[in-house]
Amino acid sequence: MASKYDGLARIIIQNVGGKGNVLSLTHCVTRLRFKLKDESKANTDVLKQTDGVVTVIQSGGQYQVVIGNHVGDVYDVVMSIGKFQTEGGTEDAGAQGGGKKQNVGAMLIDTLSGVFTPILPLLCATGIIKGLLGLAVFLLGNSFKDTGVYMLIYSIGDGFFYFLPFMLAYSASKKFKLDFFTGMTLAAALVYAEVKFPAIAGGDADPLMVLFSGSFLETSVYKTFAGIPILWPKAGYGSSVVPIVFSVWFGAKIEKLWKKVIPDIIKSFMVPLLTLLVVAPLSFLIIGPMATWLSNGIGTACQLVYNINPAIASALVAFIWQILVIFGLHWGLVPIMLNNYQTLHFDRFISANFVASFAQTAVVLAMFVKTKDKKLKTMAFPAFVSGVCGVTEPAIYGITLPKKLPFYISCVTAAAGGALMGIFGVTKYMSGGLGIFGFPTFIPPQESIDALGIEPGRALYDVKMCAFVVVITMIISFIATMLLYKEDVAAAGTGSKDRPTPADRKSIAGREGTIAAPISGYAIPLSEVGDEAFSSGVLGQGVAIVPAEGNVYAPCDGEITTLFPTGHAIGITASNKAELLLHIGMDTVKLEGKYFHPKVETGAKVHKGDLLLEFDLEKIKEAGYDTTTPVLVTNYTDFADISGETDREVKAGEDLISII
Repeated sequence: MASKYDGLARIIIQNVGGKGNVLSLTHCVTRLRFKLKDESKANTDVLKQTDGVVTVIQSGGQYQVVIGNHVGDVYDVVMSIGKFQTEGGTEDAGAQGGGKKQNVGAMLIDTLSGVFTPILPLLCATGIIKGLLGLAVFLLGNSFKDTGVYMLIYSIGDGFFYFLPFMLAYSASKKFKLDFFTGMTLAAALVYAEVKFPAIAGGDADPLMVLFSGSFLETSVYKTFAGIPILWPKAGYGSSVVPIVFSVWFGAKIEKLWKKVIPDIIKSFMVPLLTLLVVAPLSFLIIGPMATWLSNGIGTACQLVYNINPAIASALVAFIWQILVIFGLHWGLVPIMLNNYQTLHFDRFISANFVASFAQTAVVLAMFVKTKDKKLKTMAFPAFVSGVCGVTEPAIYGITLPKKLPFYISCVTAAAGGALMGIFGVTKYMSGGLGIFGFPTFIPPQESIDALGIEPGRALYDVKMCAFVVVITMIISFIATMLLYKEDVAAAGTGSKDRPTPADRKSIAGREGTIAAPISGYAIPLSEVGDEAFSSGVLGQGVAIVPAEGNVYAPCDGEITTLFPTGHAIGITASNKAELLLHIGMDTVKLEGKYFHPKVETGAKVHKGDLLLEFDLEKIKEAGYDTTTPVLVTNYTDFADISGETDREVKAGEDLISII
C-alpha cells in the first residue's frame, strides 16, 4: 500500500546521492541520520527546498535531514524503498565500505548516537513510569509499595533500567556489527553473575581484598579466575552503561577474527562459542572493571565541576544545549547523563538542559503574538505546540535561527534558567520524556530514595522547583522577545499596510523588478490553491497559474539553482536576488518524472523567455493530478512588497509579479 510519504522518500534517497551512496541510516526524534560514502554527491539545496524537509545539517560525520515530528513514518518509507539496513546501508554499500574518513570527534558522536538513539523512546517511557510511581507513593503513602499494582508497574519501569545492559548490547551489536545474540549473551553473563552468585557480587561474603577503598575506583575481590583476581565493582553491572558497550566493541573484533579462520562447516556454533569464551572472561577481569572506573570517574568529575559553582555550571549547559542540538552534537552528553544516573543515582549537571526547550518555546510564542507576518504566524503556533512537547527543531530551524536575534535570546534566557536550576540544586533522577512529559523525571524513584536517603518531605521538592524555574524562564524569554525583537520591514510589509520608510527604501534599492508569467494560462490567487502549503503562504508569496499549455519559460534573467530530479519544480535566483520556485502541479512529485522533460540543468544561466521545461499537460490531467502551478518568491521577507495580478488570462512573458 502506497504511503503519503512515498514521493518525499524518493526525493530524499535521490538527493543524498542515491541508494549506493548510503552506508547507514538511523533516525532520532526529528531527523534522519545518514552516513554517506561521499557527502559531495548529495544535493543539499534541493533537499532544503523540498516540501516536508525542515533543513539539512552536516555534522558529526552524519548527513542529517531534519523532518519534524513525523520522522518515524518517513524513516519507515525511506527504509522500505531504499532497502537499507539500520547500520551498514544497503548490502552493496556495506560491501563496498568506503565513506569519507571521520575525525575522532565525528566518530565518537556517530558511535554514541548509533548506540543510544534506538533505546531513547523506551528510556523516556520507562522514566515517566518510574516518576509517576514516585508521585503515587508520595500521595498514597509507603503502604502503596506493598500492593500488587505497584509491584507490577514498577517491574515495567525498573526492569528496563536494571537490564539496560541487554538493550545496549543489542544496539551496540548493530553498531559494531557483532552477532546480536552473542552481544546479548555477554550482557546476560554480566548481570547473571550478581543475581546467581552473590558471593561474587559481594552479597554475603567478606572480600579477599578491597582496592582503592573509599574512592570512586573502589573495587572488591571475592573470587579468582585461574588465580587472576575477579575485580567486582561496588555497584555491580545491573543498570550499567559503559561496560557492555566496550565489551560488545571488543567482541566484534574477536568475532571478526574467528570468522576468518574457522571452517564454514562448523562456523555457526564455533564462532559464538570461541568469541564468548574469550570476551566474557576478559569482560569480568579487565574490560568491565576498567569501564566501570571510567564511568565512576566521569560521574565524579561532573559532580566536582558542578560543586565548584552550581549556577555557572548549569547556566553553561543550558546555554550551549540548543547550539549542540543544531549540529546534532547533544548526543555527546546523553551517555554522561545516563552514566550519572547509574553511578550517582541522580544528575544535576546535564539536567539543566531541561529549561532550554521551554526558553525556545516561549520566544516563539512571543513572536507569534507580536508578528504581523502571516507566514510567521502560520509557522509559529505549531512550532510552539511542538516545543511544549520538547521537540524544538521546528522552532529553531524554521523561525528563531534564521532571524538570529530570537535564537540568541533563547540561549541567554535558557542560561538564566539553568543558573536558577543550579542555585536551587534541582535534581533529575532518570531519563524520561521531553518537554512537559519530562517533569516526572524530577520525582525520585524508590531506589534513589533508598540510596540517597531522601526525606519524605523532599520527595517533590525537585519537581516543584523545576516547574517554578521553567515558568520563570518562559516569562523572562517571552518578555525579552517582546522588548527586543523587531519585525523587519519586509516581514511587516507582507502582513500589513505599513509601508517602508525612505531609509528602508534606500536599503532595498536595486531589488525592485517584475517577474513574468512562466507559463500561459489563467492566473489565480495563492489562497485558491488546493494545497495548504501553498495557499497559506508558508512556502512563499506570489500567484498561481492554471496552465493552458505544457511549456515553461524563464520568467526573468537569472540562474537555475534547483532542478528537482522529478522535473516537477524549478528554482531560479533572479538577477535582483529574488529566489523563485515554479512548482508544476500538486503532488506531481509522485509521477517520479513521468511526463516532464527539462531543457536546462542546475547552474545554467538563463534569460527571460528561455524554454526551461516541457510537460504533457493532458497526460498529467488524465493521471488525476491538479496542474495548478504556483509561481513563488520564496525569500519574500527580503523585500518590502510582493504583489501580482490575478483572475485573468496571462500569456508566457507577460508581467505577472511586481517586487518592491
